[in-house]
Amino acid sequence: MTGVPGSPLARPDWQASAQAHAARIDARIGPYLAERRRGRKHPVIDFLFTYYSARPVQVRRWHPGYGVALADADDYLTGKDYVRRDDGALTVSEELLRRRRPLLGAIHELITATAARPARLSCFGLHEWAMVYRTPNPRHELPLRLGAAGTDAVVEALPLRCTHYDAFRFFTPEATGRNAVPLTRATQPAHEQPGCLHATMDLYRHCLKLGPLIGGELLADCFELALDARTLDMRASPYDLTELGYRPVAIETPEGRADYVRIQTALARRGTQLRERLTDTCRDLLHTAAAPAGPGATGR
Repeated sequence: MTGVPGSPLARPDWQASAQAHAARIDARIGPYLAERRRGRKHPVIDFLFTYYSARPVQVRRWHPGYGVALADADDYLTGKDYVRRDDGALTVSEELLRRRRPLLGAIHELITATAARPARLSCFGLHEWAMVYRTPNPRHELPLRLGAAGTDAVVEALPLRCTHYDAFRFFTPEATGRNAVPLTRATQPAHEQPGCLHATMDLYRHCLKLGPLIGGELLADCFELALDARTLDMRASPYDLTELGYRPVAIETPEGRADYVRIQTALARRGTQLRERLTDTCRDLLHTAAAPAGPGATGR
């Protein structure tokens, strides 16, 4: 939802958007959130909050995005991210935009470089296997579908072609040298590509980092895509998740690898669309951040 420039969204309108946003998130992970409140862990969905250092309340909370004002919205005046305009409406502060300008530039550079490359669809999710290769201490307290020896055999039989540093850095020492190329943080922009599940999930991370500068619809779209990508990530992993209701994608077989590529391709297409939207948003915000500060917000 967008407002006419200068005209704030009325309270009933933005409240409807906020409620619909929370309901959308709850429809995907409501049972998980209930279990989380009871202190129970989930090896698939926890990742979206623990690894990405997010709280569910952040994902459930709707924001209009930079440049859209809200009338009668003191609910949002709980920190420094929003300021009050002269007409009493609240809007995301210019100070926040300028503070996040370096981050905007870094994200824009990374996702633009990622989008410029063709999707590579031959990794088969083996990064999860490389994280447990020849180790007595797997990352998750879950049984291995093929056992330790069977898992190691898959890593030794199939090439490791990981392109995402934040997956590669968790490889066991024995698996690191098996990757097609060594990866570092400094070379991340040179290797990221749109077929990678983790590069796709990171669109959600980028939205989280940019906070209320990003509208709720884009955050929710990226969160849903991250959840679907994470689901494939773990279904194709060496872990046995059948008791949690996840049917394995057996990438150790030709049929399983074909199934993985089919799902990965669909996720990459969705990621391409969202990456374009996030790129456009970052570009517009960078342009605005470079312009002289404007009047109209009191900062109260």
